[in-house]
Amino acid sequence: MRIVMTGSGYVGLVSGACLADFGHEIICVDKDERKIALLREGGVPIYEPGLKELIARNVDAGRLTFTTDLAGSVAQADVVFIAVGTPARRGDGHADLSYVYDASREIAGSLNGFTVIVTKSTVPVGTGDEVERIIRETNPQAEFAVASNPEFLREGAAIQDFKRPDRIVVGIEDERARPVMEEVYRPLYLNQSPMVFTGRRTSELIKYAANAFLAMKITYINEIAELCEQVGADVQQVARGIGLDNRIGSKFLHAGPGYGGSCFPKDTLALVKTAEDAGAPVRLIETTVAINESRKRAMARKVIALCSGSVRGKTVAVLGLTFKPNTDDMRDAPSLSIIQALQDAGAHIRAYDPEGMEAASAMLKDVEFATGPYVAAEGAAAVVLVTEWDALRALDLKRLRGVMAGDALVDLRNIYRPDDAEAAGFTYASVGRGAPPLAEPLVEAAE
Repeated sequence: MRIVMTGSGYVGLVSGACLADFGHEIICVDKDERKIALLREGGVPIYEPGLKELIARNVDAGRLTFTTDLAGSVAQADVVFIAVGTPARRGDGHADLSYVYDASREIAGSLNGFTVIVTKSTVPVGTGDEVERIIRETNPQAEFAVASNPEFLREGAAIQDFKRPDRIVVGIEDERARPVMEEVYRPLYLNQSPMVFTGRRTSELIKYAANAFLAMKITYINEIAELCEQVGADVQQVARGIGLDNRIGSKFLHAGPGYGGSCFPKDTLALVKTAEDAGAPVRLIETTVAINESRKRAMARKVIALCSGSVRGKTVAVLGLTFKPNTDDMRDAPSLSIIQALQDAGAHIRAYDPEGMEAASAMLKDVEFATGPYVAAEGAAAVVLVTEWDALRALDLKRLRGVMAGDALVDLRNIYRPDDAEAAGFTYASVGRGAPPLAEPLVEAAE
């Protein structure tokens, strides 16, 4: 099939490269001339394991090309995906759909023959209706159908997620779109990946509901971690104990500094705003958003407390900046709030991340970037582990302690065992475990 991917960001690039690997003819379009030039030269504007090689293989095979010419590409397409950004709108938190609507107008003027327009971007309920209205208004003679096909890609594992999905969700209002979308995903359909057809509005809501549920699950275990610290329990054992229940499951039960990234923060907020407008407020998600925002700065207070109550004039080494490992994405990363709070308290920050420092340098002021974890820790009063990169999972703790001026190690991902850290000479703090004993028992002994 001839497929156009409008938008060559994270979703567009991964989806386009994977569809090309299925044998389709893919044109990835973007208005950013520098991005397209980089892709044509063999570069990749984002870090995602395996993506550079996947793109190169399909470019060499002639199945994947890059251009800034949307009009010329659409005219020859069977399917046009819209995979542009939908960031949170400044001021009110609603999803900014201006890029989606601009793309719809431009696509409309170039349609030639029956074409399926697919919203791949994460969009609020009813966006597909507006896309259809815009196209009909712009080009009344056009023959087309608008479908919703949300992505469920995890950064760091996106290629695997696309090629071996838990499910493929497609929302349609025009039955002519069904066989076209089945053909797009035929390689996966033959591998028995569940393909779920719904109404368009239902499909749009599935994406938001899924992300909000996962964000809520993360926030839940983070609140349990706070309780564990107060009562002397171990959140990792609690998570294992409840996660073995198949009704709950073990995924997304890892306590930490809060969720971040390109999806959960903006999608939870957009769902809250959509629900408010619909007169059906989602109180659980509203609370999830509020707790997550306050938790990030609370992690900075944990660092300050371990440094005898003050970091003013002290160097704090922050290891891991991206919101999760195996990506260079810094959007809404917990490290941003943690670093800002530590700077507000007077600390000097020296940071290291295997892939995220270039992106972080554009978002952080007065931060010194180091070439490695031990360099970052030189002369530091405290080391803070924020992102669980593999490169940070097996540090030589004695060597790390030896280059520091202080002895504080704050492990916000529970990577290390408390006994090992203390044996290396650290004063150690983690999340939801290792709390001091309570002054009084919570439950009175039976007489």
